[in-house]
Amino acid sequence: MSDRIFGVFGLLLAIGYTFAALAIEESFLSDAVGPKAFPIIIAVILGLSSLAIVLRPDPEPHWPPLARLAEIAAAIVVMILYAQLLPVVGFVIATAVASGYLAWRLGSSLIATVLTGVGTSIGIYVIFHLIFGLALARGPFGF
Repeated sequence: MSDRIFGVFGLLLAIGYTFAALAIEESFLSDAVGPKAFPIIIAVILGLSSLAIVLRPDPEPHWPPLARLAEIAAAIVVMILYAQLLPVVGFVIATAVASGYLAWRLGSSLIATVLTGVGTSIGIYVIFHLIFGLALARGPFGF
């Protein structure tokens, strides 16, 4: 039963995503495909996947224990906080903390957690900001 509920939720999400994609206004300077194509493709894939879950659910879905669900919820909270704090503390600091936390929850030691957080943050900053020239959120220290 829980698979079908999840599948119906996915179908509703795909429908809402399709309506949002169709509401995108096209500029006269857009390419031949237009800005609506990619979101509609994502909505179709989500809808077909959700329909498959509704039509062929698992007979006995295995739910993780409550402690594991709490860890998943904590990771979701960290990602929401990451999005909220990104413009405040900047890309480098927010990414270091978020990726460090996620590495720690995946079982890394304290030193590996810090190195993963800092390395991921600096590595992405170098590639996307310094090499590709993309603008990333600046924090109080200017990076």
